[in-house]
Amino acid sequence: MADITRDVLIVGAGAAGTTAANELRKAGLSVVVLEARDRVGGRLWTDVIEGAMLEIGGQWVSPDQDALIETIDELGLETFSRYREGDSVYVGPDGTLHRFTGEMFPVAPETEKVIAEITERLDAMVAEIDPDRPYAHPKAAEWDSITWDAWLREQSDDDEAVRNLAFATGSAMLTKPTHAFSLLQSLLMAASAGSYSNLVDADFILDKRVVGGLQQVPQLLAERLGDDVLLNQPVRTLEWGENGVTATTDSLTVRARYAILAHAPVLYDRISFVPSLPRRQHQMHQHLSMGFVIKVHAVYDRPFWREQGLSATAFSPYQLVHEAYDNTNHGDERGTLVGFVSDQNADDVFELSAEERKERILDSLAHYYGPEAKNTVVYYESDWGTEEWTRGAYAASFDMGGLHRYGKDLRTPVGPIHFACSDLAGAGYQHVDGAIRMGRLAASQILDADRGDADAAGIDAAELAVAEAAEV
Repeated sequence: MADITRDVLIVGAGAAGTTAANELRKAGLSVVVLEARDRVGGRLWTDVIEGAMLEIGGQWVSPDQDALIETIDELGLETFSRYREGDSVYVGPDGTLHRFTGEMFPVAPETEKVIAEITERLDAMVAEIDPDRPYAHPKAAEWDSITWDAWLREQSDDDEAVRNLAFATGSAMLTKPTHAFSLLQSLLMAASAGSYSNLVDADFILDKRVVGGLQQVPQLLAERLGDDVLLNQPVRTLEWGENGVTATTDSLTVRARYAILAHAPVLYDRISFVPSLPRRQHQMHQHLSMGFVIKVHAVYDRPFWREQGLSATAFSPYQLVHEAYDNTNHGDERGTLVGFVSDQNADDVFELSAEERKERILDSLAHYYGPEAKNTVVYYESDWGTEEWTRGAYAASFDMGGLHRYGKDLRTPVGPIHFACSDLAGAGYQHVDGAIRMGRLAASQILDADRGDADAAGIDAAELAVAEAAEV
């Protein structure tokens, strides 16, 4: 078994891990990145399926995502705007299709009034939330003890308004049923994007894409690390103590002074820690779980919806595919739609055969775009629930009461072990921007600790020299 010694071991070669590794390298520390998969990128994955380039994982860049935008620019990558010219479509509770422009869904005036009033209320609440410390809000315990669905239904008995307000953080982002997470968790999701209004504004949250795919970010960062990124190396055991860490894979032993676990927290239990992690971490990690969403890619010989004057932006809390967008690649003559089937609906359609599932999903797209939506040249479902080293999508969130109870310890280092991934972020939570921010944070924590150790060593050396001089 090969033996490697470095200053810092990073587990996970996604955006967080590769960012942290590069930051540490720049500061003069040696690193090694161990990745369980056979590729770099984690939940970023750009692949070619049947001749079509698809963003199987994360893909969008929002204007507030400074860390991601800085990284994209620094790597020399280009972005392009999502196609959004023309009408959006909305399917109401009676199944009727409505074309519309602007941000507000074409609902009855009284429903529109309720949506606007509650949105204003939510924006005011979100403005009080520090996304890095949501648990510190004076009402955190209260807001963490009521479900997102129950709170909304306390505000109004207009079911259509409630469903439209609920799905922005439920089906669309946390990808869990709205009765399964708290108001506080929903407010954090909105605060991470700057406001609830930002989160529901598709033109803001889904603004741009990277030409050639977003996976290039961790890939290019990994290229800078060269042979210090090792694939197919799941960490089986991590021994830790005052003198650092020792990690073992099936073929390697890695010794380091520090470690960063740069992967989803639902995978911490795949590693045997010696000694065990503290009680607090054991409890906390049991209250975090992944959501679940199917990202559907439908490729056509041309973007036919544009001929109908449609932007392809589509919403409906009543449809199997609750939202869909034009996802045509930069410079591609073919047209691509991306749609999402979330939480309970995703569970349900996986009870079906692959052919029946495809038929149901394309039927739902056809409600938005007409029968031509069924005539795909490439059809693919991103199913992150089957990925051994992810186990869901998009990220982990707390169960009821968990955020207030454990949130302050999410990023707290355990001895020489530090944590970094998008699941732990405040700003950029669940997004690549958050992963980069957490990678930078973990690196800075280690650099601060390293400077502290060096200062302490200097003091010890000085004291020893004084003592030796005294003896003379």
